[in-house]
Amino acid sequence: MTSSVLIHPDELTHAWIDRAAQNHIDMIGIHPWGGKQAPTSLAELLELCETPAFRSLVDEVYERGMSVEYEFHAAGYLVPRDLIDIHPEYFRMNEEGERVADRNFCVSNEEAMNLAVERARTVARRLYRSTDRYYFWMDDSRNMACHCPKCRHMTTADQQMLFCERILAGLRQDNPNATMAYLAYYDTMRLPTKTYDTDGLFLEYAPIEKSKADPDPAFVAEEIRMAKELCAYFGTENARVLEYWLDNSLFSKWKKPPKAFAFTPESIAAMEKDIADYQAMGFDEIATFACFLGPDYEALHGEPDITPFGNCFA
Repeated sequence: MTSSVLIHPDELTHAWIDRAAQNHIDMIGIHPWGGKQAPTSLAELLELCETPAFRSLVDEVYERGMSVEYEFHAAGYLVPRDLIDIHPEYFRMNEEGERVADRNFCVSNEEAMNLAVERARTVARRLYRSTDRYYFWMDDSRNMACHCPKCRHMTTADQQMLFCERILAGLRQDNPNATMAYLAYYDTMRLPTKTYDTDGLFLEYAPIEKSKADPDPAFVAEEIRMAKELCAYFGTENARVLEYWLDNSLFSKWKKPPKAFAFTPESIAAMEKDIADYQAMGFDEIATFACFLGPDYEALHGEPDITPFGNCFA
Protein backbone atom coordinates (compact mmCIF):
# COMPACT_ATOMS: atom_id res chain seq x y z
CA MET A 1 0.00 0.00 0.00
CA THR A 2 1.02 3.58 -0.60
CA SER A 3 0.51 6.47 1.81
CA SER A 4 -0.63 10.07 1.41
CA VAL A 5 -1.29 13.13 3.55
CA LEU A 6 -3.60 16.05 2.72
CA ILE A 7 -2.61 19.53 3.88
CA HIS A 8 -3.79 23.07 3.23
CA PRO A 9 -1.97 24.96 0.45
CA ASP A 10 -0.33 27.43 2.83
CA GLU A 11 1.02 24.54 4.91
CA LEU A 12 3.27 23.20 2.15
CA THR A 13 6.74 24.09 3.44
CA HIS A 14 10.26 22.66 3.44
CA ALA A 15 9.50 21.36 6.95
CA TRP A 16 6.40 19.45 5.80
CA ILE A 17 8.29 18.03 2.83
CA ASP A 18 11.03 16.80 5.18
CA ARG A 19 8.41 15.38 7.55
CA ALA A 20 6.69 13.51 4.74
CA ALA A 21 9.91 12.13 3.30
CA GLN A 22 11.10 10.93 6.69
CA ASN A 23 7.79 9.16 7.35
CA HIS A 24 7.51 7.08 4.19
CA ILE A 25 4.84 9.30 2.59
CA ASP A 26 4.40 8.72 -1.14
CA MET A 27 2.15 11.65 -2.03
CA ILE A 28 1.29 15.06 -0.60
CA GLY A 29 -2.25 16.16 -1.37
CA ILE A 30 -3.01 19.87 -1.52
CA HIS A 31 -6.46 20.44 -0.03
CA PRO A 32 -7.97 23.95 0.06
CA TRP A 33 -10.54 24.65 2.76
CA GLY A 34 -13.96 23.07 2.35
CA GLY A 35 -17.35 24.13 3.67
CA LYS A 36 -18.70 27.51 2.61
CA GLN A 37 -15.17 28.71 1.89
CA ALA A 38 -14.58 26.06 -0.79
CA PRO A 39 -15.16 28.22 -3.92
CA THR A 40 -12.95 31.03 -2.64
CA SER A 41 -10.23 28.72 -1.36
CA LEU A 42 -10.09 26.87 -4.68
CA ALA A 43 -9.74 30.17 -6.55
CA GLU A 44 -6.91 31.12 -4.20
CA LEU A 45 -5.20 27.78 -4.80
CA LEU A 46 -5.27 28.32 -8.56
CA GLU A 47 -3.63 31.71 -8.10
CA LEU A 48 -1.04 30.15 -5.80
CA CYS A 49 -0.21 27.55 -8.46
CA GLU A 50 1.04 30.41 -10.66
CA THR A 51 3.59 31.66 -8.12
CA PRO A 52 7.30 30.75 -8.31
CA ALA A 53 7.50 30.08 -4.55
CA PHE A 54 4.72 27.48 -4.58
CA ARG A 55 6.01 25.87 -7.77
CA SER A 56 9.46 25.57 -6.23
CA LEU A 57 8.00 23.69 -3.27
CA VAL A 58 6.05 21.34 -5.53
CA ASP A 59 9.24 20.72 -7.53
CA GLU A 60 11.00 19.87 -4.27
CA VAL A 61 8.31 17.28 -3.44
CA TYR A 62 9.07 15.51 -6.72
CA GLU A 63 12.82 15.82 -6.19
CA ARG A 64 12.37 14.00 -2.87
CA GLY A 65 10.68 11.08 -4.63
CA MET A 66 7.08 11.95 -3.82
CA SER A 67 4.24 13.31 -5.95
CA VAL A 68 1.60 16.03 -5.59
CA GLU A 69 -2.16 15.86 -6.12
CA TYR A 70 -4.97 18.34 -5.52
CA GLU A 71 -8.23 17.44 -3.77
CA PHE A 72 -11.08 19.90 -3.29
CA HIS A 73 -14.84 20.46 -2.99
CA ALA A 74 -15.49 21.94 -6.42
CA ALA A 75 -19.23 22.26 -7.08
CA GLY A 76 -19.58 25.85 -5.88
CA TYR A 77 -16.63 26.94 -8.00
CA LEU A 78 -17.65 25.06 -11.14
CA VAL A 79 -21.14 26.56 -11.13
CA PRO A 80 -20.74 29.92 -9.36
CA ARG A 81 -23.55 30.61 -6.95
CA ASP A 82 -23.95 34.22 -7.98
CA LEU A 83 -25.58 32.92 -11.16
CA ILE A 84 -28.74 32.12 -9.19
CA ASP A 85 -30.33 35.47 -10.10
CA ILE A 86 -29.76 34.96 -13.84
CA HIS A 87 -30.08 31.18 -14.13
CA PRO A 88 -32.03 29.76 -11.19
CA GLU A 89 -32.55 26.59 -13.26
CA TYR A 90 -28.83 25.81 -12.88
CA PHE A 91 -29.25 25.17 -9.18
CA ARG A 92 -30.73 22.40 -7.13
CA MET A 93 -34.39 22.34 -6.15
CA ASN A 94 -34.92 21.72 -2.45
CA GLU A 95 -37.67 19.53 -1.04
CA GLU A 96 -40.00 22.55 -0.85
CA GLY A 97 -39.73 23.05 -4.62
CA GLU A 98 -37.47 26.14 -4.47
CA ARG A 99 -34.32 26.65 -6.51
CA VAL A 100 -31.51 27.35 -4.04
CA ALA A 101 -27.80 28.05 -4.50
CA ASP A 102 -26.71 26.45 -1.25
CA ARG A 103 -25.30 23.05 -2.20
CA ASN A 104 -24.16 21.46 -5.47
CA PHE A 105 -26.25 22.23 -8.57
CA CYS A 106 -28.85 20.62 -10.82
CA VAL A 107 -26.98 17.83 -12.59
CA SER A 108 -29.87 17.35 -15.02
CA ASN A 109 -29.53 20.87 -16.38
CA GLU A 110 -27.40 20.57 -19.50
CA GLU A 111 -26.19 24.16 -19.50
CA ALA A 112 -25.12 23.94 -15.85
CA MET A 113 -23.30 20.68 -16.49
CA ASN A 114 -21.57 22.05 -19.59
CA LEU A 115 -20.42 25.05 -17.56
CA ALA A 116 -19.08 22.76 -14.82
CA VAL A 117 -17.20 20.63 -17.35
CA GLU A 118 -15.52 23.59 -19.06
CA ARG A 119 -14.53 25.18 -15.77
CA ALA A 120 -13.17 21.84 -14.54
CA ARG A 121 -11.01 21.57 -17.65
CA THR A 122 -9.62 25.03 -16.94
CA VAL A 123 -8.95 24.13 -13.30
CA ALA A 124 -7.12 20.95 -14.29
CA ARG A 125 -4.83 22.86 -16.65
CA ARG A 126 -3.84 25.20 -13.82
CA LEU A 127 -2.95 22.54 -11.22
CA TYR A 128 0.83 22.67 -11.21
CA ARG A 129 2.43 19.26 -11.81
CA SER A 130 -0.66 17.28 -10.82
CA THR A 131 -0.69 13.57 -11.50
CA ASP A 132 -3.29 12.12 -13.88
CA ARG A 133 -5.60 11.49 -10.92
CA TYR A 134 -8.18 14.22 -10.29
CA TYR A 135 -10.35 14.92 -7.27
CA PHE A 136 -13.29 17.18 -8.13
CA TRP A 137 -15.51 16.59 -5.12
CA MET A 138 -19.07 17.77 -4.75
CA ASP A 139 -20.04 19.90 -1.77
CA ASP A 140 -18.97 19.36 1.82
CA SER A 141 -22.41 18.69 3.23
CA ARG A 142 -25.28 16.33 3.83
CA ASN A 143 -28.68 16.63 2.11
CA MET A 144 -27.24 18.12 -1.06
CA ALA A 145 -29.33 16.39 -3.72
CA CYS A 146 -31.46 18.17 -6.28
CA HIS A 147 -35.18 17.36 -6.12
CA CYS A 148 -36.32 18.83 -9.43
CA PRO A 149 -38.58 16.67 -11.65
CA LYS A 150 -35.57 15.37 -13.62
CA CYS A 151 -33.35 14.72 -10.61
CA ARG A 152 -35.73 13.54 -7.94
CA HIS A 153 -35.63 9.92 -9.13
CA MET A 154 -31.85 9.90 -8.50
CA THR A 155 -30.18 9.48 -5.12
CA THR A 156 -27.32 11.75 -4.09
CA ALA A 157 -24.93 8.95 -5.12
CA ASP A 158 -26.60 8.73 -8.55
CA GLN A 159 -26.30 12.49 -8.99
CA GLN A 160 -22.63 12.37 -8.04
CA MET A 161 -21.99 9.51 -10.50
CA LEU A 162 -23.53 11.57 -13.29
CA PHE A 163 -21.31 14.49 -12.26
CA CYS A 164 -18.20 12.27 -12.18
CA GLU A 165 -18.90 10.75 -15.60
CA ARG A 166 -19.30 14.14 -17.25
CA ILE A 167 -16.35 15.83 -15.55
CA LEU A 168 -14.05 12.90 -16.35
CA ALA A 169 -15.13 12.90 -20.00
CA GLY A 170 -14.26 16.60 -20.15
CA LEU A 171 -10.87 16.12 -18.50
CA ARG A 172 -10.04 13.36 -20.96
CA GLN A 173 -10.45 15.76 -23.85
CA ASP A 174 -7.20 17.35 -22.63
CA ASN A 175 -5.58 14.39 -20.87
CA PRO A 176 -6.53 10.94 -22.20
CA ASN A 177 -4.90 9.38 -19.13
CA ALA A 178 -7.09 11.26 -16.66
CA THR A 179 -8.86 9.33 -13.92
CA MET A 180 -11.17 10.73 -11.26
CA ALA A 181 -12.19 9.93 -7.71
CA TYR A 182 -15.70 9.07 -6.63
CA LEU A 183 -15.79 10.48 -3.08
CA ALA A 184 -17.79 8.24 -0.75
CA TYR A 185 -18.63 10.70 2.02
CA TYR A 186 -21.81 11.47 3.94
CA ASP A 187 -24.78 10.86 1.58
CA THR A 188 -22.61 9.41 -1.19
CA MET A 189 -21.47 6.50 0.98
CA ARG A 190 -24.45 4.57 -0.33
CA LEU A 191 -24.21 2.71 -3.62
CA PRO A 192 -25.61 4.31 -6.76
CA THR A 193 -28.92 2.71 -7.64
CA LYS A 194 -28.37 2.73 -11.41
CA THR A 195 -25.71 1.32 -13.71
CA TYR A 196 -22.95 3.72 -14.72
CA ASP A 197 -19.70 3.45 -16.62
CA THR A 198 -17.03 3.27 -13.91
CA ASP A 199 -14.12 3.16 -16.37
CA GLY A 200 -11.62 5.77 -15.23
CA LEU A 201 -13.30 6.27 -11.86
CA PHE A 202 -11.74 5.05 -8.64
CA LEU A 203 -13.15 4.84 -5.15
CA GLU A 204 -12.14 7.32 -2.47
CA TYR A 205 -13.68 6.26 0.82
CA ALA A 206 -13.81 8.97 3.54
CA PRO A 207 -15.50 7.63 6.70
CA ILE A 208 -15.91 10.81 8.72
CA GLU A 209 -18.51 9.42 11.13
CA LYS A 210 -16.03 7.03 12.75
CA SER A 211 -13.62 9.92 13.35
CA LYS A 212 -15.91 11.93 15.60
CA ALA A 213 -14.97 12.34 19.24
CA ASP A 214 -17.91 10.19 20.35
CA PRO A 215 -18.94 8.19 17.27
CA ASP A 216 -22.26 6.38 17.07
CA PRO A 217 -21.36 2.65 16.86
CA ALA A 218 -24.28 2.06 14.49
CA PHE A 219 -22.98 4.74 12.09
CA VAL A 220 -19.48 3.29 12.24
CA ALA A 221 -20.70 -0.23 11.52
CA GLU A 222 -22.76 1.07 8.60
CA GLU A 223 -19.76 2.91 7.13
CA ILE A 224 -17.64 -0.24 7.29
CA ARG A 225 -20.40 -2.30 5.70
CA MET A 226 -20.75 0.24 2.91
CA ALA A 227 -16.98 0.21 2.30
CA LYS A 228 -17.19 -3.43 1.32
CA GLU A 229 -20.14 -2.78 -1.00
CA LEU A 230 -18.36 0.18 -2.60
CA CYS A 231 -15.23 -1.91 -3.18
CA ALA A 232 -17.35 -4.52 -4.93
CA TYR A 233 -19.05 -1.87 -7.08
CA PHE A 234 -15.96 0.13 -8.11
CA GLY A 235 -13.30 -2.53 -7.72
CA THR A 236 -10.23 -2.11 -5.54
CA GLU A 237 -7.73 -1.10 -8.23
CA ASN A 238 -6.46 2.36 -7.21
CA ALA A 239 -9.06 2.44 -4.41
CA ARG A 240 -7.99 4.72 -1.58
CA VAL A 241 -9.08 5.39 1.95
CA LEU A 242 -9.17 9.01 3.09
CA GLU A 243 -9.00 8.95 6.88
CA TYR A 244 -8.72 11.54 9.64
CA TRP A 245 -6.01 10.20 11.96
CA LEU A 246 -3.81 13.31 11.54
CA ASP A 247 -6.59 15.79 10.87
CA ASN A 248 -5.84 18.46 13.42
CA SER A 249 -8.33 20.76 11.69
CA LEU A 250 -11.09 18.35 12.73
CA PHE A 251 -9.63 18.00 16.24
CA SER A 252 -9.45 21.81 16.45
CA LYS A 253 -13.05 22.09 15.19
CA TRP A 254 -11.80 23.95 12.09
CA LYS A 255 -10.83 27.00 14.14
CA LYS A 256 -7.44 28.61 14.61
CA PRO A 257 -5.25 28.63 16.60
CA PRO A 258 -4.69 24.90 16.15
CA LYS A 259 -4.82 22.68 19.20
CA ALA A 260 -1.87 20.53 20.24
CA PHE A 261 -1.93 17.16 18.52
CA ALA A 262 -0.56 13.91 19.91
CA PHE A 263 -1.17 10.23 19.34
CA THR A 264 -2.14 8.09 22.30
CA PRO A 265 -1.49 4.35 22.66
CA GLU A 266 -5.21 3.82 22.07
CA SER A 267 -5.34 5.95 18.92
CA ILE A 268 -2.22 4.26 17.52
CA ALA A 269 -3.73 0.81 18.10
CA ALA A 270 -7.02 1.87 16.48
CA MET A 271 -5.20 3.32 13.45
CA GLU A 272 -3.08 0.19 13.01
CA LYS A 273 -6.20 -1.98 13.17
CA ASP A 274 -7.97 0.25 10.65
CA ILE A 275 -5.05 0.02 8.22
CA ALA A 276 -4.91 -3.77 8.54
CA ASP A 277 -8.66 -3.96 7.91
CA TYR A 278 -8.41 -1.69 4.86
CA GLN A 279 -5.56 -3.75 3.49
CA ALA A 280 -7.66 -6.90 3.89
CA MET A 281 -10.49 -5.22 1.94
CA GLY A 282 -8.07 -4.62 -0.93
CA PHE A 283 -7.49 -0.86 -0.76
CA ASP A 284 -4.34 0.18 -2.64
CA GLU A 285 -3.71 3.48 -0.86
CA ILE A 286 -4.12 4.95 2.59
CA ALA A 287 -4.47 8.71 2.87
CA THR A 288 -5.24 10.92 5.83
CA PHE A 289 -6.07 14.57 6.27
CA ALA A 290 -3.18 16.24 8.09
CA CYS A 291 -4.32 19.86 8.13
CA PHE A 292 -3.51 22.41 10.86
CA LEU A 293 0.01 21.04 11.31
CA GLY A 294 1.75 23.84 9.40
CA PRO A 295 3.94 26.78 10.40
CA ASP A 296 1.42 28.27 12.84
CA TYR A 297 1.16 24.91 14.59
CA GLU A 298 4.95 24.63 14.82
CA ALA A 299 5.19 28.14 16.29
CA LEU A 300 2.74 27.21 19.05
CA HIS A 301 3.46 23.55 19.73
CA GLY A 302 6.71 22.58 18.00
CA GLU A 303 7.21 19.76 15.50
CA PRO A 304 4.16 17.47 15.25
CA ASP A 305 4.92 13.79 15.68
CA ILE A 306 3.42 11.79 12.81
CA THR A 307 5.81 8.83 13.13
CA PRO A 308 3.13 6.37 14.28
CA PHE A 309 1.44 6.88 10.88
CA GLY A 310 4.72 6.67 8.99
CA ASN A 311 5.73 3.51 10.85
CA CYS A 312 2.73 1.73 9.36
CA PHE A 313 4.41 2.03 5.94
CA ALA A 314 8.07 1.56 6.91
